[in-house]
Amino acid sequence: MSTLATNQDLDPVALRRAFGVFPTGVVALAADVDGEPVGLAASSFTTVSLDPPLVSVSVAHTSKTWPDLRRARHFGVTVLADHHGSLCRQLSGPVAERFAGIALTVADDGAVTLDEGLVRFSCSLYREVEAGDHVIVLLKVESVDNAESGDEGHPLVFHRSGFGRLERSA
Repeated sequence: MSTLATNQDLDPVALRRAFGVFPTGVVALAADVDGEPVGLAASSFTTVSLDPPLVSVSVAHTSKTWPDLRRARHFGVTVLADHHGSLCRQLSGPVAERFAGIALTVADDGAVTLDEGLVRFSCSLYREVEAGDHVIVLLKVESVDNAESGDEGHPLVFHRSGFGRLERSA
């Protein structure tokens, strides 16, 4: 039987690979900042609480987008569908091209959502929690729009550094 590595033995590449075994959903986090859409793709989205309604994403301290994005009062969170792999890569690419050709809705409060999402949330910043080389961003859900309701659509899944989809059993 092998023993688990101690903290001193953790190789960052091996740790990233180990973390990648767990699949996650992918969202677009965006807002109108100074009249322009600003946003990023996050594969760390999770639900946190029903009362108050909270969700979270983790953002690297090295993010050049988060300092601008966090100036917004409201944020749109769009759950991406399984056919949005290229859109997700676009949202992770050069800042000036992130929203080129993407149908968006900008709410009166400044939250930006993608028109083609499984679910769209309008959120406000609840709290930021420092966590190693990331910040955990807790967002309070102010409203929700189920763009595709019922069993229509499947979420984009990030797994082992690639995109996939869920297989639903009958």
